[in-house]
Amino acid sequence: MEIGIDSFAAILPDPATGRLPSPTVRMAELIEEVELADRVGLDVFGIGEHHRGEFLDSAPTVILAAAAARTSRIRLTSAVTVLSAADPVRVFQEFATLDLISRGRAEIVVGRGSFVEAYPLFGLDTRDYDDLFAEKLDLLLALGETTNITWDGRFRASLKEQGVFPRPHQLRLPVWIGVGGTPQSFARAGALGLPLMVAIIGGNFERFRPLVDLYKEAGKGAGHSPDVLRVGIHAMGFIGETNAAAGDAFFPGWAHLTSKIGRERGWSPPTRQQFDEMTGPEGAFLVGDPQTVAAKMMHASETLGGISRITFQMSTASLDTAAMKRSIELLGTEVAPIVRAASGM
Repeated sequence: MEIGIDSFAAILPDPATGRLPSPTVRMAELIEEVELADRVGLDVFGIGEHHRGEFLDSAPTVILAAAAARTSRIRLTSAVTVLSAADPVRVFQEFATLDLISRGRAEIVVGRGSFVEAYPLFGLDTRDYDDLFAEKLDLLLALGETTNITWDGRFRASLKEQGVFPRPHQLRLPVWIGVGGTPQSFARAGALGLPLMVAIIGGNFERFRPLVDLYKEAGKGAGHSPDVLRVGIHAMGFIGETNAAAGDAFFPGWAHLTSKIGRERGWSPPTRQQFDEMTGPEGAFLVGDPQTVAAKMMHASETLGGISRITFQMSTASLDTAAMKRSIELLGTEVAPIVRAASGM
């Protein structure tokens, strides 16, 4: 099982003063987090893409390129690229360039996005939400197969024997499909034979088993080998010296962001009781001491029929720089060895 971190480059107000930290300082701290993840032996670091004031990740490949120059082995990916609102040619060029800078460590996780700000920002209609993604994914995958491409579509100008450069260091850029809870998305990823990254940010792991099974059935039906049908999990997670310390460090930022997004979407305000239930044995949050988190990761893998990758979304604790760095260190030096030993790695 590969183990890593996803960051949305959250920039959160100080709970005591309400003041926001410097974006420049927060970005420097983020690059340090990637460096630390590389040093402690984690496998992957992902940067999200949002176009909102509470995040600094509107240009994830720029952040990943900066991290690539200061790391040596960790794989660098998006988490996710909002492909529906992007030009697939430009996405391919940017990640191919990242792949050259990192000497073959770039990956792309593509999705439709759980926020819609990118659509009006780039002149797109949310009514075309799924059609945009399907067409642009088709082009992105085609770009990985050929340098000079001929292609026609509805939402982008046609291409006729057009060369697309640079080409990546890797023979093919790995492309994962990022999904939430839509059955059609799971089935599409399986039919295409692409690895699947499932965002599980609430509830429990068990409810996603039928969807993962659907993905594998669709892949099998399309003739793909089980070896290529890899499943990853993106989950809320944070590690502390104790369960209580981890929860106390992670909760304030999580509550702030969940409250803000909840007001926009008509949700009830989150409570500490809800949070504690999510961090408990039946919940999907990977928050606690190293032994607790490792056990929960292995439970998640067993529940979902075998997981290839788990990434921790821990950036809501970004106000406490020391706690963030300690969480990354514990994930690499204590949690990962437990999980790898249990997996026979």
